[in-house]
Parts: sequence; structure tokens; C-alpha cells
Amino acid sequence: MPCFTKNLKLIAPLLLLSLVVSCGDKERTEKSTKNNTAEVKTEQSAKTINLKYAHFMPASSWQNKTLFKDWADSVTQASGGKLNISIFPAQTLGKAPAGYDNAKNGITDIAWTVQGYTAKRFPLSQIIELPGLFDNAKTGSCAFQKLYDSGALDKEYEETHVLYVHTHGLGHLGTKDKAVTTLADLKGLKIRRPTAVIGKLLKELGAEPIGMPAPRIYESMQHGTIDGFMLPWEAVAGFRAYEVAKHYTEFGFYSLAFVATMNKQTYENLPADLKKAIDENSGMKWALIAGEGYDKGDADALPIIRKTGTIHQIDPAEKPKWEEAGKRATKAYLDELNAKGLPGTKTYEQIKKYIAECKAELNS
Repeated sequence: MPCFTKNLKLIAPLLLLSLVVSCGDKERTEKSTKNNTAEVKTEQSAKTINLKYAHFMPASSWQNKTLFKDWADSVTQASGGKLNISIFPAQTLGKAPAGYDNAKNGITDIAWTVQGYTAKRFPLSQIIELPGLFDNAKTGSCAFQKLYDSGALDKEYEETHVLYVHTHGLGHLGTKDKAVTTLADLKGLKIRRPTAVIGKLLKELGAEPIGMPAPRIYESMQHGTIDGFMLPWEAVAGFRAYEVAKHYTEFGFYSLAFVATMNKQTYENLPADLKKAIDENSGMKWALIAGEGYDKGDADALPIIRKTGTIHQIDPAEKPKWEEAGKRATKAYLDELNAKGLPGTKTYEQIKKYIAECKAELNS
């Protein structure tokens, strides 16, 4: 027993020392863990988020070089470098008709596409395509964005987060071999139509509408699948369609509707400051930038088109017939919407009101 007591006296200080060392290690471990957690949180908050932006225009197009890249640069700057946008041109993330669904389903984070590529999905939006509403892309884009901002189109886009909408300038007719200046010239020709709405107009004019996205026009003209196409001047240059067409008919048949939109969950998962960077680059500001770009694109393309083909005007005696066909196509489309319980005529009148407002605002 005395031996045990003596040993206990020797062991006690060692136990105490061990306890002190253990507590110190635990404290250091806790501090280290807290520091590491703080570092992780700091790293996460500073981490760059990469977003994919898909579209169907060629990499060499002005849209890719300016509209999309400028938007991406503006968002990156507004986010303080926390958002990085990678651009995927020329259908590299999916075919043009799948653009909206690719954004909806997260195949891409952002898509720029044509509403009419998915038929009957955006019936009220496509009213903006009807002939005779406006003369240039900037006015059309302004009116279209106002319509979207009014809430009239909310149901059509509820599956994604819309950045902005816009139009291109007036679309014209290009043909491979035959000059078209009368309705008799157009009768029976197989003409590429961009959307079903424009198809109605072509039928009224006596042509045979063939649906296809713009990237397929060149090959289809080469192979004789179509006799001609409907495109604005800038797209004739952008898709090099001037290489396969000799004649053009200047009429202003239509203006196409476009949307730049974002996967809803991707947007909603962003922190507030990065949502703000996206919001600052949405709406009317970029609708007008797109419209201005298309108007400039039309002006820049005309010299190229005139070098390789001939631009024709419709015979003055024939023009009222073409205009009447446009009115019939408009009435038929609005009647179809009204019959389905949609506010076709109301939305059409609303668009005309916004066009008048935009003309006054943009000319002031």
C-alpha cells in the first residue's frame, strides 16, 4: 500500500499534465476547424459561378460577337467578376427548335431563341410577327418588351426566367432563280417560313410554306428543297443566304419574335447580389440594344446583297393585293386566338398602342 501511494503521487502530476495538453490540443483543433470553416465560406462566396449561354447564330455573326458577348461582359462586370458567361454558338448545345426547352430543362443556363420555333406555345407573343405593325427592329423590340412588362405574356413564359424579348427588322423574300413582283410569280413556290404565323401569310399570297429554322436554309436552297426563303437583310448576310439566292422582293412581310431567357432554378439559386447583376442586364435596356443591332445589321447587309443579287419592288398595281393578303392573314390568326378564349384582338390593339408610344419615345 505505501508503494501504491508513492506511485500515485508520482503519476498524478503526469495525469494533470496530460489533461492540460489534451485540452490545449482540443482548443487548437476547435480554433483550426473554425478557421477552416471560415476559409471555406469565404472561398465559396468568392467563387466564380459559370453559366452557359446557347444560341443558334454562327460564331462569325454580329449577334455572337456583340449582342451575346457584350451582354456576358456586362453581367460579369456588374457581378464584380463572380459570374462568368460562356457562349455556345451555332447550335452546339442543341438544335435551334429546342432552344427554349434547353433553357427550361437546364441543358443550358441561358438560351436565345425564336418563340415560333415551338409552334402554338407562344400564341400571344407571336402577334408581334404580323405584317404592317412597325418599320424597324428598335420600335418593334420596344413595343414587344412593353407588352411583356405589362404582364400580358406571363403565362407563356412561366417555365423560365425571361431576360428580355425583342424583334428583328422587316423580313423580305429571297428566291433562287425566279424574280417575284406579282402574286402570279409567287404562286406555287416552296418558300421557307420561319413560323406558322408567317406560313398563314404565305398561303394567303399563294405560296407553299415550308417550315424550317434559319440554319437549314442554305443547304435546302442548294438541294432545291425550297425555291426561296423569308429573312431580314441582316440574316441573309448572317447565314450567307446571298450565296444561294439571286433575287429578292422587298415588301416587309413580317418581323420575328425572339427571347433571351434563363433556367428558372439557376436564377433563383443565385445569391441576391448576383441576381441583381442579372436584373440590371434585363428588360428594356437590352431589348433596345438588340433592336438597334438588328437595324444596323440590315443596313450593313444591303451592300453585300446588292453585289450578288437583285432587289425587286412589288408592282404598284399589285401592292394592294399583297396588303389585303396580309390583312386576311392577320384576321385569321386573331380570330383563331379569340376562338380559343385567348385575348387575340385585345393584345393586337395593345401592341399597336405600345408601338405608338415607342415611336414617340424613340424619336424624342
